Amino acid sequence: MTRAPIPYGRQVIDDEDTASVLDALRSAWLTTGPRVGDFERAFATFCGASEGVAVNSGTAALHAAMRALKIGQGDEVIIPAITFAASSNAAVYEGGTPVFADVDPETLLIDPVSVDQKITSRTRAIVAVDYGGQPADYDALRELAAGRGIRIIADACHAPGATYKGRKVGTIADLSAFSFHPVKHLTTCEGGMVLTDDPEMAAHMRRFRNHGIDSDHRSREKAGTFAYDMVELGYNYRLPDVQCALGIAQLKRLPRWLERRQAIAARYDEMFSEISFVRPLAARPDRTNAYHLYVIRLDLRQIKIDRERAFDHLRAAGIGVNVHYAPVYHHSFYRERFGYQPGFCPHAEAAYREILTLPMFPTLSEADQNYVVTTVAELSHL
Repeated sequence: MTRAPIPYGRQVIDDEDTASVLDALRSAWLTTGPRVGDFERAFATFCGASEGVAVNSGTAALHAAMRALKIGQGDEVIIPAITFAASSNAAVYEGGTPVFADVDPETLLIDPVSVDQKITSRTRAIVAVDYGGQPADYDALRELAAGRGIRIIADACHAPGATYKGRKVGTIADLSAFSFHPVKHLTTCEGGMVLTDDPEMAAHMRRFRNHGIDSDHRSREKAGTFAYDMVELGYNYRLPDVQCALGIAQLKRLPRWLERRQAIAARYDEMFSEISFVRPLAARPDRTNAYHLYVIRLDLRQIKIDRERAFDHLRAAGIGVNVHYAPVYHHSFYRERFGYQPGFCPHAEAAYREILTLPMFPTLSEADQNYVVTTVAELSHL
């Protein structure tokens, strides 16, 4: 009997989601309507922040955060080498210069020691990526930023619901960016949000997502006016009501989905403790992990194959493993535009050669998880 493929991530859609979307489709508003504000308030409340600004992707959320901080030409933004390119691209969009910091080899979170070495008089912001769902060391980063005019952006796209020293992700940085892509913790198909406690930055980002215009269609309709002013250059980054309706329904189930992800991770940890060539990423005791990803490092000396061969074997077995991520500066754009070369962040480069992302989603069954672990164990026999 052929097994169904097991993806590394998968959305969960139920009848409540469908009903919420259908209600929105039958309403007077498909975009820039009341559900946008409802979703912003609900998600901000869940995370403990005072302001939420919904946008059409996690990338747009990061871009809006850069604009809110007025990142511009000549400004440097420190970013961990191991992350999705959007964490860095958002700074480049605004004319900033990305500076890559190395990662802690045990967690793949940005290493404050490396950050300290990369700070210059031109550093304006640090992007703390909550890699895999585990929060970065925000206190250490705050200490480095203090008194230097450096702001902290949390790329929290992996970590809604995670905590750091008792504080929820979304309340720790100056601005926190989230993603609602289908493989994330909750989905709006595509979508994102920025959280902040600064009302002026929130107002700025609401203009930015709407072409830089000082009002939207619904507010003009309510006021009975047609006039508007474009006060700055912005983008069309709006998130429609229909997608916000899906997000509102999904958010209600997020707490139990988080519990399920943590239970799956704990079971992986226990099973892999018996396999000597597999090392899961370290979990720090002062924080909780939302487990968007479950990442392992392979001891390639023990199994005597490279990561590509391991990847191919697992894919051939129907397991949708992935790799998150190549160091950003390995991409052609960054090599050609900024002159980055291999060797810049040695811990990140060593990790990239060894990491694999295994299936992690709330409906992953124990039988499928057993199959994943058993197939990983076979790597020592290839």
